Amino acid sequence: MKLDIKRTIKKETNITTIVDYLLQDRKIPDIKSFINPQLPENIHLSSFFKNSKEYQSSFGKIIKLLKEIQKKEKTIVVYTDYDADGITGGAILWETLHLLGFKVMPYVPDRKTEGYGFSKKGIDNIKKQFDPALIISVDHGIVAHEQIAYAKSIGMPVIVTDHHQKLDKKHDDALAVFHTDKLSGSGVAYFFSKEIFNKLKQFNHRTIEQLNNNFLTDYLGLASIGTIADLVPLVGPSRSIVKYGLEQLSKTKRLGISHLLKETKIDGKDLSPYEVGFIIAPRINAFGRLTHAIDALRLLCTVNVEKAVALAKKAGETNKQRQELVTEAIKEAEKMVSSTSLGASNQKLIILYSDHWEEGIIGLIASKIVEKFYRPAVIMTKSDGFYKGSARSISGFDITAFLRSLSKYLVDIGGHQAAAGFTIKESDIEIFIKEAQKKAKKHISNNDLIPRLEVDMELLLQQTSLKLVQELQRLEPFGVGNRRPLFYSIGQISDARLFGSKSNHLKLQIKSNDSSPLEIIFFNQGDRFSELSIDKKIGIVYSLEIDSWDGRMKVRGMGKYIQLL
Repeated sequence: MKLDIKRTIKKETNITTIVDYLLQDRKIPDIKSFINPQLPENIHLSSFFKNSKEYQSSFGKIIKLLKEIQKKEKTIVVYTDYDADGITGGAILWETLHLLGFKVMPYVPDRKTEGYGFSKKGIDNIKKQFDPALIISVDHGIVAHEQIAYAKSIGMPVIVTDHHQKLDKKHDDALAVFHTDKLSGSGVAYFFSKEIFNKLKQFNHRTIEQLNNNFLTDYLGLASIGTIADLVPLVGPSRSIVKYGLEQLSKTKRLGISHLLKETKIDGKDLSPYEVGFIIAPRINAFGRLTHAIDALRLLCTVNVEKAVALAKKAGETNKQRQELVTEAIKEAEKMVSSTSLGASNQKLIILYSDHWEEGIIGLIASKIVEKFYRPAVIMTKSDGFYKGSARSISGFDITAFLRSLSKYLVDIGGHQAAAGFTIKESDIEIFIKEAQKKAKKHISNNDLIPRLEVDMELLLQQTSLKLVQELQRLEPFGVGNRRPLFYSIGQISDARLFGSKSNHLKLQIKSNDSSPLEIIFFNQGDRFSELSIDKKIGIVYSLEIDSWDGRMKVRGMGKYIQLL
């Protein structure tokens, strides 16, 4: 592990200066607007587009079409992705149109039989079931040129709302495209829906108050789930969505979310990106991974208490099943990597495939392989006559661009810098692996494969105070693009002990000559215990939090790394 420490403070420094240094090093130009971001109600869809004339013209056509559709009582289909970002965005757009009085139906593709995004099969299903006058995508569509042309050719114009990496090619066949990489798919859907509401609300007085309230409360909460789940950087407008959305989420009256919070025993608590990313979003995602994501959409939109209770329970059960499948699959994948024929140290890129892994969990397997071996990972499994692939990357390596350079072997490919998904014919797998490994050797250096831990600041132990932690809390919410600050300090061990049912966690007391001991918890690092002894000098990387117990507060460190000195 290599530590990249951005700044070293060797003497006592006031807390305001420490926080200012943190923000400067993160290249945050306007500290005031970062700590108090713009309210989402004051952010407009047009601000994400350079050409305001083109935007106004495009939206004018959409509003005209929507009025015609409503007048003729024709159907609109919201065609959404099956992950938490797509489902939350789909819920926002579907419900907005529904409350505005449109005849609108949701369509969520089946992961196994249709795959991600637009497919000919999905478009044919929509034509047969609904024969809509318009399809609006949520969280996909930006690279689906052929599919959108096909939908148009059979009388179904398409509006694309998406945030994924786009191609240079223009979308000539789409009625309109609303794309930005500054938001999640649900974020784009939120601002797109808000714009439609603002343009049409004078024609729908019945639901103005309800929708006004939804955009200030529930829809913000839903968009915050999608933004966190999709690992979108929490800066700019996405920070606004998450900061204010989390406040609304913890007091939601939306039945599905409310019962999901009760089911997971986090109701009544202030929510952070941790609870959303590790407790709520996995349960929403579980439906699309193992069964059908339409149940996730039903969970978010139901107004029936019994259905909300049943679906929240089902979400928990499905997620538990998903966890068990992932645990077994990762054991198998790690054995494959460690076998003599593969050996992670001999590869710049890890590629594994199986015909029995669940398609819905291959992205999770890829993430765990990257975490363990620190190499980009591509995981494939057999699905509906093809192999579906999911890829995850290491810092600084654009996995989607890399896979697009091998697109002649792929049926389709989409994603962003850190993650990608694709389809491949079974007959092309071996040549794809060979060419991908060859290309990886050229483009990934040995230096790229050294795990790095970015540390914000080297700090004296005596500067870790309650007041410092309280100042750092002003920078919340923490997440991708605004991670919790990490500090490095040198000190001596005054106490060390193991805890947990398997004694796999470590609790240390660290002190320096000028400080009281600081308690630091290291989860899943119990194997380091034998290397440590009282009075041993070590370097530690940690974040800070407040530990509250029985009305008393103290500073505690959450350890990331132990450096023996």
